[in-house]
Amino acid sequence: MVTAIVMVQAERQRIQETAEALAGVPNVREVYSVTGEWDIVAILRLARYEDLDDVVTGHLRKVAGITRTQTMLAFRTYSEALLDQGFGVGLDEGTGG
Repeated sequence: MVTAIVMVQAERQRIQETAEALAGVPNVREVYSVTGEWDIVAILRLARYEDLDDVVTGHLRKVAGITRTQTMLAFRTYSEALLDQGFGVGLDEGTGG
């Protein structure tokens, strides 16, 4: 399974519509509106690396309102349970610290 994170800048007046359109693109699993330099973040889950081209060039480029994107590929996934364990290191049970 390949995970890609696509950061999107959108036309200001079309952020909501652009995010909704992205949510309907095949292989897009999550879409977030965010603060900062980027307006939207989309999480893609793909069976094969080669599928990324189909999604990005075949679908994302056709979504109205997108002005710029940056795509990152994930190397490793850390589950929420593992992250919770890491942040809990050194804390005594029941004492909160």
